[in-house]
Amino acid sequence: MPHTFFSGSITALITPMNRDGSLDFVSFEKLVDWQIKEGTSGLCAVGTTGESPTLSHSEHHEVVERTIKVANGRVPVIAGAGSNSTSEAVDLARHAEQAGASAALVVAPYYNKPTQEGLYRHFMTIADAISIPVILYNIPGRSIVDISVETTARLAKHANILGVKDATANLFRPLQVRQAVDKPFNQLSGEDGTAVAFLAAGGDGCISVTSNIAPALCAAVQAAWKAGQAQDAIAIQDRLTPLHDTLFCESNPAPAKYAASLLGLAGETCRLPLAPLTDASRQKVRQALVDVGLLG
Repeated sequence: MPHTFFSGSITALITPMNRDGSLDFVSFEKLVDWQIKEGTSGLCAVGTTGESPTLSHSEHHEVVERTIKVANGRVPVIAGAGSNSTSEAVDLARHAEQAGASAALVVAPYYNKPTQEGLYRHFMTIADAISIPVILYNIPGRSIVDISVETTARLAKHANILGVKDATANLFRPLQVRQAVDKPFNQLSGEDGTAVAFLAAGGDGCISVTSNIAPALCAAVQAAWKAGQAQDAIAIQDRLTPLHDTLFCESNPAPAKYAASLLGLAGETCRLPLAPLTDASRQKVRQALVDVGLLG
């Protein structure tokens, strides 16, 4: 396995849709190109933010393929390849590899509530099926199950399991993982609000929702920290905090898509069961964009 490590601000891409719910690839390709030009260091396609649960397999494949095509080697592309069916996740991961993705992001199986042994066998089966790196995606708030530190360390013994996207918001976790894993292990925050704190805990970057809307600012946070300018990183993060908060005022990615629509990046349509934002949430999102300086 190549020792590919991902760092900086990696955008968890929204999947733009037309009003009828069909995929809007014109807006999507423009979004991908704009992200790279704004300084985003990597792209994550068809994760939770990309509405993976409601995309068909063919749509999922096409989003991954188009992301890789537009990126054209300028930044790495991590392909979402998660499912609560291990065989389905294997198929998605194999497609990601065939399409040329740099890694597969594999979420803990949701709804099934597997044991730690079940989690271990799930991720090992996927890692055995492909040769590109696997990034574990630990998000107990959506999947109910938590990939324990012990299970993470056990999985990390697999040559293809490169790192973890940590959306626990537990800032003790990256320290524990670093102590438990006996090889270099790529740790990425999955929570925009903890982006700086996660770096301080030894993390490498953030897979970000906010960077759909503010890619240059999110990239600047990461660049400042890497340059040893901690106070600058904190100041930019302070500026972004109202936006980080507001983009989760309702279920992701509905607020992010509405923000994108206000900035002329894409339409706000999400697929059911995600509903359009309430009027109160729309006001919050608009105000946050104004406060951050993205909207006049």
